[in-house]
Amino acid sequence: MSIPFVKYQGTGNDFVMIDNRKGKWNNLTIPSIQAMCDRKFGIGADGLIKLNSSVDVDFDVDYYNADGSKSFCGNGARCAVAFAKQNGIDTSAVRFTAIDGEHLASHVGDIVSLLMNEVHAVQKQGENYIIDTGSPHYIRFVEKVEGFPVYEEGFKIRYSDTYKTEGINVNFVEVTGERDLFVMTYERGVEDETLSCGTGVTAAALAYAIKKELMGPQVISIKTKGGGLQVTFTRTGPETFERIFLIGPAIKVFEGVYNGRI
Repeated sequence: MSIPFVKYQGTGNDFVMIDNRKGKWNNLTIPSIQAMCDRKFGIGADGLIKLNSSVDVDFDVDYYNADGSKSFCGNGARCAVAFAKQNGIDTSAVRFTAIDGEHLASHVGDIVSLLMNEVHAVQKQGENYIIDTGSPHYIRFVEKVEGFPVYEEGFKIRYSDTYKTEGINVNFVEVTGERDLFVMTYERGVEDETLSCGTGVTAAALAYAIKKELMGPQVISIKTKGGGLQVTFTRTGPETFERIFLIGPAIKVFEGVYNGRI
């Protein structure tokens, strides 16, 4: 069976996009998703997104990690907004649902601004932070992130006794300026370092606000291996964050038809 697709990337986080608004690919299997995301024998991607129809909002974002597991993906959701625009949906101000609920977004040029869910709980483990921004994230601040063994150290935390069952994304964060961070991420579901992680940089920005005791409206610039992102938010309490926006580019790479293993 042939499946039309479009490849998008958001700061190096790459995704296979499928227009499923007519429900044709409702029964796409997990092995098929894994095969399409395979970088040697498939299209190659960190994840796959089915753009589904919705009666309540503009569309639904059905996201799968490369291993077929499901979660919320910030960069994937931003790319889904750009894909929706390609398919004729007005994305200047758009509402959609994902696995973690409803989101708002706006799209100007290549830049998509995504409203994330509010955060009302933060766990502390020594000097490290556990924050769920749609997906669970472990945040560790390090002196210098370039050259840091992200895969090795991320793997150890992700598969530790505490997290091996449910999994966790692991972010290593360098503070490079008063409102500037450099973030590298080991992603569960991909089980490797990725060039960027939207929910990860969001969690890192919130953790930085706690670390530096920043209150009120904040703008944090994030560098990743795949490019730059911005996280804006208002910290209203010790563990309370509102109006959290993930902002950055969403770029079409290519489109084609998948004729591989189904």
